[in-house]
Amino acid sequence: MQYKEPLELMGVPGSPYTRKMLALLRYRRIQYKLLPGLRGQLRPEPDRYKERPQPKVSLLPTFYLTDEAGNEIAICDSTPLIRELDFKYPTRSVIPENPQLALINSVIEDYADEWLTKAMFHYRWTYPPDIKKAGQMLPRWANINLPEATMRERGRQISELQISRLRYVGSNDITKKTIESSFLRFIKLLDAHLTTNTFLLGKRPASCDFAVYGQLTCLALFDPTPQSIILECAPRVYAWTEVMEDLSGFEILAGDWLSESEPAEELELPNSVSDILAEIGRTYTPYLLANEHAIKTNRDLLKTEIDGLAWIQKPFPYQFKCLQTIREEFHQLSIEQRKGFKRISLGMGISELFD
Repeated sequence: MQYKEPLELMGVPGSPYTRKMLALLRYRRIQYKLLPGLRGQLRPEPDRYKERPQPKVSLLPTFYLTDEAGNEIAICDSTPLIRELDFKYPTRSVIPENPQLALINSVIEDYADEWLTKAMFHYRWTYPPDIKKAGQMLPRWANINLPEATMRERGRQISELQISRLRYVGSNDITKKTIESSFLRFIKLLDAHLTTNTFLLGKRPASCDFAVYGQLTCLALFDPTPQSIILECAPRVYAWTEVMEDLSGFEILAGDWLSESEPAEELELPNSVSDILAEIGRTYTPYLLANEHAIKTNRDLLKTEIDGLAWIQKPFPYQFKCLQTIREEFHQLSIEQRKGFKRISLGMGISELFD
């Protein structure tokens, strides 16, 4: 893959993954151009925007890169792209050098991208004020000049489509309490962590910070119902989300990662990080393992218990792929590093992912 600045990507303000990548690029001081569009389609203005290739799955953001043969290609998956960018642009890295801490970063990033997003989608398309706001704004982000009647009709169509997709992310009457309780616990744990820490894994941001930030741009800054919860229960989280928007001027120092003063096999975590990992183990671990089982046994429905309550949804193949990716990272650790990781994650419910 060939990279050249400015990197070109297409996205919209309401996409948490677009916001994740834009904030990360600003922090990394990598030049970029944001192209306007919606659901894999650039605005239909051929004189202004040239035709671009389509990704295999139309998701946002879509990056336009060049392959080894010189052909332009479109890719969407932010997690592997972040790691490729880290290799291409090594300064201001967002992947910790300590391999155990890097794995913890990957686990938290995956949790934000794949579990915290359940709360984002749930709140946005379950509660009337949130549905109304999203229905008003999403079509206007795509094209602000459309007639008002067209805007209303497109808002209605978008809302109906997204509400019908709640079942794919696992939001339903059975799972509602689990999603909302998990969200509330997480924001309180993050708020407590921020009383003594600037970022999740030290004094500099990791990719997991940007993943959490991406979801919070919706949950804290846009959608009315979760925003009111955050302002009431976790105001530091609201403030942190706004600060994360642009860290281009944030300077990093030696020793900013949690692990830089520790040997690789002797990583110690603050209690607040351990508490966040335990929350991930409480909810996301049993979900991932149940999803894996459902896919391997060709089940049409994933049925399990999370935090003492029933959970039911359609299996999600991409999240099985995510589990395989973090397992591969675990197996790349040395034997001593694996033992160290198992030691520090004992009792958190995280190590079960790697059994």
